[in-house]
Amino acid sequence: MQLLESKVLLDRIIKGCCKRRRKSQKKLYKMFYGYGMSITLRYAESREEAAEILNDAFMKVFTNIKDFDIDKPFKPWLRRIIINTAINHYHRTKKYREMDNVDFAEQSLSTREQILPGISYDEIIEMVQQLTPAYRTVFNLYVIEGFKHREIAEMLGIAVGTSKSNLAKAKRNLQAILEKNFM
Repeated sequence: MQLLESKVLLDRIIKGCCKRRRKSQKKLYKMFYGYGMSITLRYAESREEAAEILNDAFMKVFTNIKDFDIDKPFKPWLRRIIINTAINHYHRTKKYREMDNVDFAEQSLSTREQILPGISYDEIIEMVQQLTPAYRTVFNLYVIEGFKHREIAEMLGIAVGTSKSNLAKAKRNLQAILEKNFM
C-alpha cells in the first residue's frame, strides 16, 4: 500500500515538474538529493564538486522531464542522467587537471583482506576521490556501475586498452591509499 502511495506521489510531482512548477521541482530535488549525491560523490574530487555535478544533472532532469515515460521506473532514468552528467563534467575538466602518473607498487591480497572490514562508506568515498579523474571515472563506471570496458571506452572517447589500464592503476592506487591510511 505504501509503495503504491509513493508511486502516486512521485507521479504527481513529476507531472508538476513537467508543468515547470517550482514547488514540484523542489520536492523532486529533495526526494532524490541523497540518492544523487551517493552517485556523484564517487565521481567527484570533493563534496562541492559532487554537488555541482548533481545540480547540473537536476537541471537536465527538469529540462527533459517531459520526455520521461511515467510508466517506467524513475530512478534508473535519473541515475543515467546523473552518470552522463558526471562523464560530461569529466570531459569538460580533464584538460584543466594534472594527471597523476605515479604508479604504486603491487600489494599483497592478504594485506587488503586485513584492512577492509573496518572501513566506512565515507572513508571509501574519500579514498576514491583521491584517484585522478581518469582513474576514478573508469573505476566507478566499471566497478560500481557495471559497464564493460568497450562501453566505457565509447563513453569517454578512449581506447579499450586505456580503460583496462586505468582500472588496473586505480585498483593499485586505491590499495596503496588503503594501506597508507589504515596500516
